[in-house]
Amino acid sequence: MTISREEFTARKDRNKRIRVVFQIFFLLAVVAVGVYVLFTLKAYSPFTQQNVKFSGDKGFISLAYFGVARNGNQNLIGVDRLRDHLQGLKNAGYVTITQQDILNYYQTGKALPEKSLYLIFEDGRRDTAIFSQKILEDLNFKATILTYPEKFEKNDPKFLMPKELRELEKNTFWEMGTNGYRLAFINVFDRYDNYLGELDPLEHASVASYLGRKYNHYLMDYIRDEYGIPKESQTRMKERISYDYQTLQTIYTQQLGYVPGMYILMHSNTGSFGNNDKVSAVNEQWINTLFKMNFNREGFAFNQRNSSIYDLTRMQPQAYWYTNHLLMRIKYDINQDLPFVTGDSNKQKAWETLKGAAEFQEETIVLTSLPKDRGLLRLKNSNDFGDLKLSTRLKGNKLGLQKIYLRADEALNRFVAVNIYNNVLYVTEKINGTEKELYQVNLDEYDGKERLSVAEDKKAAEIREFETFIKYADSAEKAKIYTARLVDKSRENAPNIASGAPEYIPELSVLAKGDRLLSLALRGDKLTIMLDGKEAVKELQLSNNNKAGAVYLETAWGGYGWSQRNLADDVYDGVFEKLLITENTGSDKEKVLYDSSMQGFEAVVFKLKQYWSALINWFVVNL
Repeated sequence: MTISREEFTARKDRNKRIRVVFQIFFLLAVVAVGVYVLFTLKAYSPFTQQNVKFSGDKGFISLAYFGVARNGNQNLIGVDRLRDHLQGLKNAGYVTITQQDILNYYQTGKALPEKSLYLIFEDGRRDTAIFSQKILEDLNFKATILTYPEKFEKNDPKFLMPKELRELEKNTFWEMGTNGYRLAFINVFDRYDNYLGELDPLEHASVASYLGRKYNHYLMDYIRDEYGIPKESQTRMKERISYDYQTLQTIYTQQLGYVPGMYILMHSNTGSFGNNDKVSAVNEQWINTLFKMNFNREGFAFNQRNSSIYDLTRMQPQAYWYTNHLLMRIKYDINQDLPFVTGDSNKQKAWETLKGAAEFQEETIVLTSLPKDRGLLRLKNSNDFGDLKLSTRLKGNKLGLQKIYLRADEALNRFVAVNIYNNVLYVTEKINGTEKELYQVNLDEYDGKERLSVAEDKKAAEIREFETFIKYADSAEKAKIYTARLVDKSRENAPNIASGAPEYIPELSVLAKGDRLLSLALRGDKLTIMLDGKEAVKELQLSNNNKAGAVYLETAWGGYGWSQRNLADDVYDGVFEKLLITENTGSDKEKVLYDSSMQGFEAVVFKLKQYWSALINWFVVNL
């Protein structure tokens, strides 16, 4: 079939008009995104006596986030997760309070709202302000952003400068605070008790994976040698610490016109203002001189009148916490009921929450444990599940328990269970109340991770330390000395495991992310498990006594684990993504018993949301 030139031209013009219309809509969307992201269109509205509830002295909670990143990382919370956190608190009735509200509470006895939140963002990062601004606007929340004035001197592009801080104050959603003049570390030892001395943040970050728990912040103690003997006199210590406060005062006064009234002493938690009484006295004198309030403790969120305004406490929510994790921690801090988030109510109906809190996100079940305890879910209408196949992606952190019960009775006195606990895969079976382990494998070994001897790890630590000292040496002569030591250390022979040397077994970090694709097939008295596409165990022999029963999901706290920040977090989030359960009959078409994946139109909408979010993120990063 042929078309005339006129028809061809008309069709071409029509297609061109369609493209133009599409481009116009696209550009309008881009402009809308740009306006939404880059401009503040609202003003903060403080609480009033009419719009919040007052019912006696309930104190206030304080939360301090390290910072915010577009998609989040180990330390910086992602935008979506932060919004979920703060929206959860908003839904629970929380309103934000200001520094003046806290001063009035302690100094004049003025009441605070029943659910008061003092919100902090530490470190003064530029991305924190960019990515949290719209969340604060949407929720009508006000926050204090902390800064290090040392960053002003260095004009570090990752951090907010004075001009930007003044703009933040003008948009009404921010107040100013300070982390102190700078962040630095003293009296540092690695995990093998090698003395490293004083480290700045870059040096510290370079060797952090090899450090132990023996270190201090530079305001907390005398500078000491490897034997713990002070390397400075009391007069010199006082001059050193005073210099930092004086420099802080000078820079803020010149750059902002005032010294922020809110301070966080890094890192205290000592019961005073330092690890030494004479050091504490110097800090206390300057804190009382320069600041109106001080957060002197970390770990708990709850503050009441019986605490000093210079000895406040804050909780530092971690980037990996889901919303119910945060709410669970707050609930047990304040010893009051809080409503947990549940997510998709339709998907929730398929499960019974027996312990902890469960949130049903798009394709994911997040089961949050009680503190130092567990969370437990039962799949309704699963009491007669026998032969089945199950697959899910387990995305909870490595430190903790994610457990799946099969063929379980109501009292959990009979079941087959597959679980990952502190990065070890276990298969157990319980009959007549007695649980027996049938199989286990350490997942580092399963992955073929290289095993090091203690001597090999110590050598690697010392090599990294010498490399760091060379890179950041303040003179060519010092760099030359460290280079010679590095050459000597590199030539040393460290005995390995094969030669009989003891193995280095690292402590599991609280921050270590988990992500395992678990697939299992249960039929009769045989169980086969695939982990990340590899066969972990084939046709494991089970008892004939467990033939049918319900499916349960369990999570549990795995211990405090390793953290340089000494986090004391006793709540755990188990994450079960795309949980699929089908019959295991051996036929080509097997009945789906449960599927958490989205289907049909719901899946299409979910994908569109992801594309739209990616578009916004692209413009935020590239504009």
